[in-house]
Amino acid sequence: MGIINSRQGLASVEKGAKVSTFCRRRLPVIMQKLKMAETVQDAVKYIEQGHVKVGIDTVTDPAFHVTRNMEDHITWVRQSAIGKAVQDYRQQRDDFTLFE
Repeated sequence: MGIINSRQGLASVEKGAKVSTFCRRRLPVIMQKLKMAETVQDAVKYIEQGHVKVGIDTVTDPAFHVTRNMEDHITWVRQSAIGKAVQDYRQQRDDFTLFE
């Protein structure tokens, strides 16, 4: 889940698993770390408005816990105006999607 760094066992959970480690795995914090949002508050707003998906599911709960495996699958929803603006800025938007 990304809470501890090793796979040796659960003994390190008793020592190292604090509330802050769980809070750092929440979706808004991960989005800010990935530079998808400037602040955690902006990320919460984007999530609540339905602009973010993890894998194939749109997430609207800012308390969503992201595992390390799912971290690579955080993207913008296809219809998101924010995602389209980011793609336009990076010049990565496909011509076919301009008509959607």
